[in-house]
Amino acid sequence: MLRRYFWIITFSFLTTILVFSVYANVSIAGYGKYTTGAITEVKSEKVGLVLGTAKYLSSGYENPYFFNRINAAVELYQSGKIKYILVSGDNSRKDYDEPGDMKEELMKKGIPEEFIFLDYAGFRTLDSVVRAKEIFGQNSIIVISQKFHNERAVFIANKHGIEAYGYNAKDVSFKDHKTEIREIMARNKVFIDLLFSIEPKFYGEKIDIP
Repeated sequence: MLRRYFWIITFSFLTTILVFSVYANVSIAGYGKYTTGAITEVKSEKVGLVLGTAKYLSSGYENPYFFNRINAAVELYQSGKIKYILVSGDNSRKDYDEPGDMKEELMKKGIPEEFIFLDYAGFRTLDSVVRAKEIFGQNSIIVISQKFHNERAVFIANKHGIEAYGYNAKDVSFKDHKTEIREIMARNKVFIDLLFSIEPKFYGEKIDIP
C-alpha cells in the first residue's frame, strides 16, 4: 500500500512539473509576436538593449551569438531606429567583461563611444531588463538578441511595466540540445522569479541616458 502511494505521489509530482514547464514555455513563446527580424517592422525607440553573452566559446572560437547581436545593434543604429545602445552583461570577474567586449566591437563598427552605455550588472536577463528601467530610466526599449532569447526578455519586460519589442539577431545553425534544455529551464525560472518576486542582484546609482 505504501509503495502504491509513493508511485501516485511521484507521478502527480512529475505531472505537475511537466504541466508547469509546458505552460511557462508556451506562454513565453507567445511573445514572439512582439519580436521581428525585419528592420522595416521595428518601432523606433531611444534605446536598444543588447543582452550579453561571451565573446568566445569554451573551445576558443568566436561566439556567433555575440557577433550576431553586435551586427543587429549596429543595423538598428545605422538605420536610425535607435539613438543609444545599452549593452548589459556579466562582469563579475576581472578577466570576464561582456559589456566591455560588446562596446569594443560596436566601436570597431563605427558606433561613437558617447552613444554606448554599459551595464556591468546584467548577470541574468531579468537583471538586464529591469535595470534598463530602474537604473537607466527607460520605460520602453528594443531588446536585441536571438528570437528565443528576445521572447523571454520581452515577457519579463512586460511583467515589470516596460514596453519592449525584440529585434531578432541572426540565429546560429549549430544549436545543440544543451542550448534548448537551458532555454526551457530559463523559461521555467522566469515564472519562479515572478512567483517569489525575485529582483536584480544589484541596483545602485541611476545613470542618465540623455
